[in-house]
Amino acid sequence: MLYRFTDAGTAAQIAAGGKAVTESLPPGSTVGEQSWLTVKKTAERDTALYIPFLIAFGVLGLVMSVLIVGNVVASAVGTGTRRIGVLKAVGFTPAQVVRAYVGQALIPAAVGTALGVLAGHLLAVPVLAETEEVYGASSLAIAPWVDLAVIAGVLCLVAATAWASAWRAGRLRTVDALAVGRTASAGRGRWAARLAGRLPLPQPVALGLARPFARPARALAMGTAILFGSVAVTFTVGMGASLGQVMEARAHDAADVVVPAPPPDFGPRGSGPEKQPRADPVAVAAAVEAAAGTGKHYSAAKVRATVSGLTGTVNVIAFTGDASWGGYTMVSGRWIDRPGEAVVPTPFLAATGTRIGDTATLNGLAEPVTVRIVGEVLDPRNDGLQVFTDASTLTAARPDLTEASHHIAVTSGTGVTGYADALNRDLAPLGVTARAGGLDTGSDMVVTLNALSAILTTMLVALAALGVLNGVLLDTRERVREIGVHKALGMTPRQTVAMVLTSVVVTGLVAGALGVPLGAALHGWVLPAMGDSVGLRLPGSVIAVYHGAEVLPLALGGLLIATLGAFLPAGWAARTRTATALRTE
Repeated sequence: MLYRFTDAGTAAQIAAGGKAVTESLPPGSTVGEQSWLTVKKTAERDTALYIPFLIAFGVLGLVMSVLIVGNVVASAVGTGTRRIGVLKAVGFTPAQVVRAYVGQALIPAAVGTALGVLAGHLLAVPVLAETEEVYGASSLAIAPWVDLAVIAGVLCLVAATAWASAWRAGRLRTVDALAVGRTASAGRGRWAARLAGRLPLPQPVALGLARPFARPARALAMGTAILFGSVAVTFTVGMGASLGQVMEARAHDAADVVVPAPPPDFGPRGSGPEKQPRADPVAVAAAVEAAAGTGKHYSAAKVRATVSGLTGTVNVIAFTGDASWGGYTMVSGRWIDRPGEAVVPTPFLAATGTRIGDTATLNGLAEPVTVRIVGEVLDPRNDGLQVFTDASTLTAARPDLTEASHHIAVTSGTGVTGYADALNRDLAPLGVTARAGGLDTGSDMVVTLNALSAILTTMLVALAALGVLNGVLLDTRERVREIGVHKALGMTPRQTVAMVLTSVVVTGLVAGALGVPLGAALHGWVLPAMGDSVGLRLPGSVIAVYHGAEVLPLALGGLLIATLGAFLPAGWAARTRTATALRTE
């Protein structure tokens, strides 16, 4: 039964309402109750996991948006230097020039913002519909203030960035603007050209390598866009590796073969043929021990107990045999060595106010059991309220541990599938079945985070490539006459493509080399924050997931992004006819 109270904002109000409901019902009809505040807290804890992750990608996206807008407006000012001189010559004041370029930037920005808001609404429809179904809500929609904030924020961002770039245009002297036009400053980058010319490289490649030094500001803008794209790729690769390790620690799937525990028998035990006897864990363990190819193995049984200071029950996992190899990732301390010791997850320590070396008493069994905490293990199941101990610790308090799962590591050279089939023939009379592979590691949270990472990273890489495309296209159009001269002197289309592509090689390599450590640093900040949001402390093995074999490909990712962005302008330059290029001014 669901009850809605007039006042239900605090736990005390919920308790008072629950008491009134209980008193109005027949005695003994109420078994338990759950407050909506408890459900809200659980939902907020699950949602909090995504917040550091989304903040990281949101900041990357905003920074790259600023870079793209600034690069485009600065490029428009750079290409229109001669036009600015003409405007000033016919009487435009510096303020009017600035307003003209700000307005010129705001027109396409307004169109893009409108399309973006519309696309955001369309993408939100299926998400909000599913949310309505899950939570039983109705009429969920994006609040109008969100639309207004997005529109105002984007237009203010464009206006501020455009003003900063156009302000330089307003300060240009009329004579200088008319004289310089679109030509780069004389002598800029000459030293780089001379140095590249001395290298044992083809001439087109040498010309391309020296190009970033002729336009350092533009190269810096492109490099910054590539840098953030490389950061996003590095961060995503690390996030996927870390989440995989967390799920392995969660599922403890190090075993090659598992004999799952039989389901609990809640019905009455009869004597008919339809009633099968419960599997004897000792007999199952004996069959596993006798099977050819058995290496290490242990069994695990689960019981429920209560702990002072905690509401509800905790899961107590009792092991028979050495389970240290079973995929239990230690955060600190050590694994259990003898009866009376236990390891617990981080949320258990936080909820009970204990730490390694303290004791905890397990109640609700045949008799209280006191265990000493010797280690902190990574395990988010059951909200981290679990205790792992040796089965002999519970011998007196719970001697009938029958629902046990068995975990086996086969010997080297033994086929897992063949071993499981042979073992099942021995286990058939006992009523249990072995299966190859560890426990299921699937998780909706991991699938969602990996999918979000892939989508957001693809968007940021596309933005970085577009930033390179804009800069290289502008540079190529400015050099069209120079390219025509090169073609007249015998440069082939392939050499033209090589010259344009190599013009971004230095920028891509430097940005990629810088992006890898920055992406690793971002990963090292976001992942612990995600763990803290759900009360977990992550071990160093989950965070230190970057290895030498991965660093070099990640560093070359910047070069790949730069090449993708420069490919279309390179093709356009190669297709331009020599006569057309020479006539272009």
